[in-house]
Amino acid sequence: MTAQRTTSDDTTGDGLTVRTLTAEEWDRWYRTLEVAFGGGEDHPEDRALWRELTELERSVGVWDGDLPVGGAGAFTFRLAVPGGAVLPAAGVTMVGVLPTHRRRGILSRLMRDQLDEVRRRGEALAVLTASESPIYGRFGYGLGTWRMSVTVPRRVTVRAPVDRSVRLRLAPPESVLAACEELYAELVPKRPGMLARRPGWEKLPLKDAPAGREGASPLQCVVAEDRESGQLLGYARYAVAMDWSDSDIADGTVRVRDVEARTPGVYAALWEFLLDQDLCGRARIRNRPVDDPVLHLVDDPRRLEPQLVDGMYVRLVELGAALSQRGYAAGVDVVLEVSDAFCPWNAGRWRLHSDGPGKGASCAPTTAPADLALDVRELGAAYLGGVRLSALASAGLVTELRDGALTEATRAFASDVAPWLPHGF
Repeated sequence: MTAQRTTSDDTTGDGLTVRTLTAEEWDRWYRTLEVAFGGGEDHPEDRALWRELTELERSVGVWDGDLPVGGAGAFTFRLAVPGGAVLPAAGVTMVGVLPTHRRRGILSRLMRDQLDEVRRRGEALAVLTASESPIYGRFGYGLGTWRMSVTVPRRVTVRAPVDRSVRLRLAPPESVLAACEELYAELVPKRPGMLARRPGWEKLPLKDAPAGREGASPLQCVVAEDRESGQLLGYARYAVAMDWSDSDIADGTVRVRDVEARTPGVYAALWEFLLDQDLCGRARIRNRPVDDPVLHLVDDPRRLEPQLVDGMYVRLVELGAALSQRGYAAGVDVVLEVSDAFCPWNAGRWRLHSDGPGKGASCAPTTAPADLALDVRELGAAYLGGVRLSALASAGLVTELRDGALTEATRAFASDVAPWLPHGF
């Protein structure tokens, strides 16, 4: 975004200044965003981490005189996409406007400037999580991932094969962080939607300010290791929230934050451990992919109470580059008629061609007749392979103009595993 750029309010004519954030302004700017999100204050430890992670050159504030009234930022990410590539992407974050300045077009101006800047930086993709899901569709963001929360009662039995050869041990989360991050990095290209963590982001999974524990224990970590080599094969981070009935019957909850493993047997071993905690009646995890193996590990899946919540929204900023840089599950040769009111450089007909897995892809403007018609929002939803184009067509959001084109494109865009964002930003 342009530093020191003055703009006028579309409704009232009040002069507002949009400028790149400075280090000295960060505290006031961040507090403004806290107020925009309800007024609660982050714990100092969490606040310090977000200040460390903030990329000032990608953050802007909106000022009414010397009063900060809104802002937006972006992180420089690398995002896993179908086919195993990990592509540059802008992680849109910290977007908010004070209640006194809403409904004046400020958000639209922030989104306009931000997407223009993303394009100038050569990033073909922008992604975000939304505090309110209806907000960002008008700017071309489509819902590309879902997250699943699951409550697993202790009464169920892990029926899947458990690797009994591994050693499980408790370790301070910080002491095994490097090994856990190495495992996480191995998993990133295997599941679309995962983010490669840049230096500093490894601290995010360890956030454990006492004020945010809500009565639970400090964060704990169990690791699964090879008994001979000591290699880390999996880990789970969790906290225990104790509760007692009026009759002093223990009914605690294991609040699971992360579970990752190199093999299915180790994954089963970690879940068996989490479900075998004394004084606890259940284990609960709030963010797993919708195809997570935990749904199939146990003998009584009806008791898992899975719930789905929208996850990450995807925006194709440079459509041709974004579609040519991901992999495809099958051969495809279709012409897409794309509408994009907010980023008109994407609007028009694009020929997408790939000979299938590992064969590369091309996507270029064309004047050939269109096979499918859709908005860029729907392309964003389908981009990571979890949302089927055929499902969007059933909702009336994709139009088939050539017989067979919808089936062809649906198969090509699909991912073998559900896309998933492992943590917010």
